[in-house]
Order: sequence, then structure tokens, then C-alpha cells
Amino acid sequence: MSEYQYYDFKAIDHALTKTEMVALRAISTRAVITTTSFTNHYEWGDLKAAPLKLLEKYFDAFVYVANWGTREFHLRLPQELVDFKQLKSILPGKAAHVRSAGKFVIVSFESEVESDDDWDDGTGWMRSLVSLRSDLLRGDLRCLYLGWLHSVECHEFSEDTLEPPVPAGLRELSAPLDSFIEFLGIDGDLVEVAASASAPLKEGPSQKELATWVRGLPANEKENLLIDFLSESGERSRLELLQRFQRENAVAASHSVIERRTVKDLLTAARVRADERAKQLSAKRAADAARKKAKDEADRTVYLEGLAKREKVVWKQVEAYIQKRQPKDYERAVILLVDLYDLAVRQGDETGFQLTMEELRQTHAAKGAFLRRLAKANL
Repeated sequence: MSEYQYYDFKAIDHALTKTEMVALRAISTRAVITTTSFTNHYEWGDLKAAPLKLLEKYFDAFVYVANWGTREFHLRLPQELVDFKQLKSILPGKAAHVRSAGKFVIVSFESEVESDDDWDDGTGWMRSLVSLRSDLLRGDLRCLYLGWLHSVECHEFSEDTLEPPVPAGLRELSAPLDSFIEFLGIDGDLVEVAASASAPLKEGPSQKELATWVRGLPANEKENLLIDFLSESGERSRLELLQRFQRENAVAASHSVIERRTVKDLLTAARVRADERAKQLSAKRAADAARKKAKDEADRTVYLEGLAKREKVVWKQVEAYIQKRQPKDYERAVILLVDLYDLAVRQGDETGFQLTMEELRQTHAAKGAFLRRLAKANL
């Protein structure tokens, strides 16, 4: 396969109409199309449409994966449910950026990852990442900050560029955020360094707080809200209501108040952390190797002590193996001879071992294959 491309579109707030599904079918006869999705892959061809235009017109999320390392994740957000200027201020770069598209805001993350031995057909990424859209609409900006870190790794900012406000919860990442880091290939040391300035994640409003607020709403307004919930296929009404609750109850933005670090600060700290981690890993490997060596030596000692009690029997086994004249039996004989040599060294009787070996060589001088094995084993 010379090339592979995977396209995965997801509709969340609204189901696709029959007319829209017909229009999408005209773009591809082999795509899998449902009322909420459009997926297709190509080994040789390409999508016969501009994917970001399809996102703007029909869908709320889009994942693209190519086997040469390109990965993209795009989200379409309702303009009235997000603060475009705030999002734009966090992601002013190219690898992760925000733009306006009519009634929507498009948040895009793009990466070029190194290929590895594991084949990635792209099929699992949408399921792993799509809930980040709901997080953003609820005001959880952690994926945007991680996207900014990705831009830092892509060398898009000068060293004295200040980081955006650090969101809470970077030290307690969700499974979708872990997948997001893996998808973009963000360095784990850089994430850990950035997270050191992140406050603990605050819990959302309690059921009691929500109940008190809802009971205070006018009866006719509650009826309209219930109708909205029943008539929409997505969770837009829920998010709008939650945002209203937060505004009216002055729920503060969830980020830590600290002195903002520069790009240089973060990259330097990440390198220091990576070096320290490498030293710790090297020390651990050395300690593990030392423990294994000590155990192997102890096991060898126990084995040789047992061998000493049956040494004469083992010499007879060696002779029996040699007489069979088979390669595998020659190998078995040599293994036993190595053990007998180690026993002789342990007992201080190397001279006796060499005399016995000389007799063995003379007895089997015609067995060239066996003698070659002795030489290879330094016997």
C-alpha cells in the first residue's frame, strides 16, 4: 500500500437530513454514511471534496489520518456558545488554531507524527477524542492549552512568548485528553512541566445548587426549556442552560493565578526533566541488572553444588551424548562440559579437568563436528 487516508466526520448537535445524506452520497459512493456520520478511507484516491468545507456545512467534528504521519482533529462550535476572542488568544499559531466560519468557530489541531511499527488505520480516534467538544463548550479549556504546547513544540513562538492562563486539572487528565496528547504526539515531559502550575480540577455545580436555581425559573420558561430538550438531538440546550447558570451564579473561570512562564522556561524545564528521568531509568536498569546477576550467580552456585554430588554420572552422560554422533547431542555434551569446567574452577581442579578433556579429545579425534564445538566453547 503506497498511501492510506482516513476521513471521519461526526454530527453531534443535529442529525443529517435525507437531503444532506444524498448530497454526501454524491461525493462518495463507497463512504459509510449515517444520520450522524460520514467515514471513508482511500488507498489510492482522495476525497472528492474539501473536508473542512464539509465540516463547516454538515458536521461538528472531523478526524483525518494519513499513513505518512499527518493527523488532524477539527471541531465546529456554535459561535454564541464560546468566547471566540478567548479561544483565539490561546491558539494564535498554525499547528493549533481557531477561526471563525459564519455562525461557527472552527478549532483545528494538526500534527506530523513519526511513523512506527504499529499500523494506525484511524478508526478509533473519533471515539476517543470527540467528547473534548463537550468539554470545550462547558468551559474546560485544557485541550486548548495542550494544543498551545503542541505549537510550542512546532517552534511557532519566540522563546520569550508567555504561556496562556494555565487551566485547572492538567495533573488529572481524562482519557480523552490522554488520547489527544497521543494523537498529536505532544512530549510527555513538556506536559508534566506545564501541569506543575495547574490547580486541582474544581467540581461542577452540585445537584442541589442546580435544583434550587431551576426551581426559581418562571414556569413558562421551564416549559420552553423542556420542549427544547425534547426537540434537539444533541446536547446544545443542556450546554446553553449550564452556561446561563454559570453566568448568573458568577462561576469563576477555572485556572490558576500564577506568574506566567515563557516558552524558554517550559522547554528548559522539560529538557531537565527528561534528562533526570533518563538518569533514573539508567540507574534502575543498572540496579535490575545487578540484582539479576547476583541471583544468577546464586542459582549457579546451588546448581554446581548439586553437580559435585553426581560428577561421575555427568561425565558418563557426556560420553553417551558424544557416541550418538548427532549435532543436538554434541551440543548437549558441550553444555555439560561447560558446567563441569565451572565446577573444576570452583574446586580448584582445573588441571584434572584439562587432563580428562585431553583424553576425551584423543578418544574422539575423528569427530570433527564435536571438536569444532569444543573450540567454539573455549574448551
